[in-house]
Amino acid sequence: MSASSSNPWPDGLRFAFGTLTVLPVKVTRWDREAARGGMLCAPLAGLVVGATAAALGVLLLFLGAGPLLAAVATAAVPAVLTRGLHLDGLADTADGLGSGRPAEDALRIMKQSDIGPFGVITLVFVLLAQVAALTQAYDESWAWGAVAAVVSATAARLALTSAARSGVPAARPEGLGAAVAGVVPVSGAVAVGVTVVAAAAGAGALFGPYDVVRTALAVVVAVGAAELLLRHCTRRFGGVTGDVFGGLAETAATTALVVLSLGG
Repeated sequence: MSASSSNPWPDGLRFAFGTLTVLPVKVTRWDREAARGGMLCAPLAGLVVGATAAALGVLLLFLGAGPLLAAVATAAVPAVLTRGLHLDGLADTADGLGSGRPAEDALRIMKQSDIGPFGVITLVFVLLAQVAALTQAYDESWAWGAVAAVVSATAARLALTSAARSGVPAARPEGLGAAVAGVVPVSGAVAVGVTVVAAAAGAGALFGPYDVVRTALAVVVAVGAAELLLRHCTRRFGGVTGDVFGGLAETAATTALVVLSLGG
């Protein structure tokens, strides 16, 4: 056994950052072992994306920009760092679900390059919700806005780890969805989930006891919302696709931001 196969984490990190971000990370292995490591490392990619988004938002605030402009910039960074793939996946998933067609026809609609009315409407409301929640977070304090950006981006990728767990089938025999479907053991997904919730709670502890609950709850509710969408997509399409993964990430990110904006 080679060192690479006995220690999949370097390859897993490459898989996570190479497939979930535009960062110049070369994916050297596309087998199931590397995909498993990559999906277990997905929240780390989210942490980097969120930290970058927060850094830009905070920089704009310190340069004199208002909370709204900082929020727009913060929401734009994840889109840029993913080439808009998650937003595109959300729109395609909305079009597939909104079509009301049988699974085969819905999957064909999702593969088309254009965006239909369901996708456009979904994108508009999701981005408005993200910007509104981030604006409120930055209005609370620059530090809370930064935490909201990091927690939401990390929770978004945790939803991908959960969706790649054993027992979740792929809707198609090809594509990213097929490459990662079912690769993560349930115990691994739970362990990563507990770690992310604990880390979020630790970030909330910097602000007070109430925010410990608020940040932890944001992650839990975000993954729960993504799980509901995952189950619905699995019933409708027969499994997951790359588009569904994108939709799950945006659903989780938006839900986390909404929860973090409540009760401030």
